[in-house]
Amino acid sequence: MPADDTTDDDLWPAIRREVTAEVDREPILGSYLHAAILNHERLEDALSFHLAGKLESLSLPSMLVRELIDGVLTDGLDISLAVRADLRAVRERDPASHGYWQPFLYFKGFHALQSYRIAHQLWQDGRRGLALHLQSRISEVFGVDIHPAARLGRGILIDHGTGVVIGETSVVEDDVSMLHEVTLGGTGKETGDRHPKVRRGVLIGAGAKVLGNVEIGEGAKVGAGSVVLNDVPPHVTVAGVPARIVGRPEVDRPSLDMDQRFPNAHAEGSGI
Repeated sequence: MPADDTTDDDLWPAIRREVTAEVDREPILGSYLHAAILNHERLEDALSFHLAGKLESLSLPSMLVRELIDGVLTDGLDISLAVRADLRAVRERDPASHGYWQPFLYFKGFHALQSYRIAHQLWQDGRRGLALHLQSRISEVFGVDIHPAARLGRGILIDHGTGVVIGETSVVEDDVSMLHEVTLGGTGKETGDRHPKVRRGVLIGAGAKVLGNVEIGEGAKVGAGSVVLNDVPPHVTVAGVPARIVGRPEVDRPSLDMDQRFPNAHAEGSGI
């Protein structure tokens, strides 16, 4: 669901309660869970600590990465709101998420997305060399390659994450869900505005490729393994290679429903 207009919510206390209960169930994780969650007063502090430990390298030690992330989060209310909306999206849409603490600590799609948000702010601030360096490290660690210039909204779910590629001029609006091996890419060597625009509430199935400066209309569903080369109207289902209209989703925002089946599919698809 969309984030509140304040970071003063019950999400961080809920995470702390979940982790406290987990320490009781699995004491062997106690030291780790205290270091990662319970020793921090704010979600932002825990997030910077956690991401820094994953993104550190010989060229960027953990302490330096954490200072960098802390600096961005301190000045970025929009990022704090987006982090919360993304975390709620995982909890509400992914049946493998049993609580908030699990995706916060263990789901690399969520980690890659929050790391992208740091790199995107650096890009916006003109620190583009550092943003690209961070993008490269994110890709190495999480297997997710999001260009820091891409524009992603709130409430995004990148389920599993492995193999996701989002190009430089891509736009992904609020409340979009995509699964592993999705590509939002170009069609060749063209320059300028050359990547997809994915509107609110879209669901993109595993392995789908959306190529070129095309628009995926609000509330559309893209079937797994499809190749989309043309605009997709709002509130239709497309599938195939190349993708064709095969029906309509049963809900206005299939990204929230996460049903990748085609219950209303036509016998033969129509062109797009």
